[in-house]
Amino acid sequence: MKRFYKQAACVKVNKSFAIELDGRPVKTPARNPFHLPTSQLAEAVAEEWAAQGEDIDPATMPLTALAQGALDQVAHERDRIINRIAAFADSDMLYYRGGDSQQALADHQAEKWDPLLDWARQRYDVSFTLTHGIIHKSQSEQTIARLSDAVKSQDDFTVAAMLSLVGLAGSLAAVLALVEEVYDAETLWPLMNLEELWQEEQWGRDDLAVETRAIKQVEFFAAVQFLVLSRT
Repeated sequence: MKRFYKQAACVKVNKSFAIELDGRPVKTPARNPFHLPTSQLAEAVAEEWAAQGEDIDPATMPLTALAQGALDQVAHERDRIINRIAAFADSDMLYYRGGDSQQALADHQAEKWDPLLDWARQRYDVSFTLTHGIIHKSQSEQTIARLSDAVKSQDDFTVAAMLSLVGLAGSLAAVLALVEEVYDAETLWPLMNLEELWQEEQWGRDDLAVETRAIKQVEFFAAVQFLVLSRT
């Protein structure tokens, strides 16, 4: 799409903040008002619009996309989105450890991942069933229910960030620790890529894997930025 405006700005609208292009309010793709909860998030979104060249490139506007998701999807399909996030309560990456022939990896995972799961156990009064290898073992109904409730308690903008983050991290426990500001993104990102980084140390780097991880890292930190700015 060609750029059709000269200026982008954020303006206060009651208790929210809107984005205006040449004085005209932006709407979401579903034609909902583009109202954001904080001035900091609105300013950052306005900067994305202002930074566009002759053509508008949605790929360079991650905060805008996440805000649209909160306003169009989470606000109107909240239960469906929450269920997608909560599904990771039963399939968290942190539950799966190296198999019988990978004891060194399993030990490394235990060292790095167990403190995170210990925090989740105490915070939500849950238990976890770990498995060695890739065979799925279901978590208890109580664990799934309590972690699901933790997701349900979040506002729409946090849920939108969590949907992106849990898909990139593969771990609901890690994302909840991030939301509750127990872990920061710089600490969590290497933990979420622990096995891949371990394999690189053992066998050398895979250029395609490194490139893919770099792309995901940009998306991950954009979602973290959205989370932080929506609450500031």
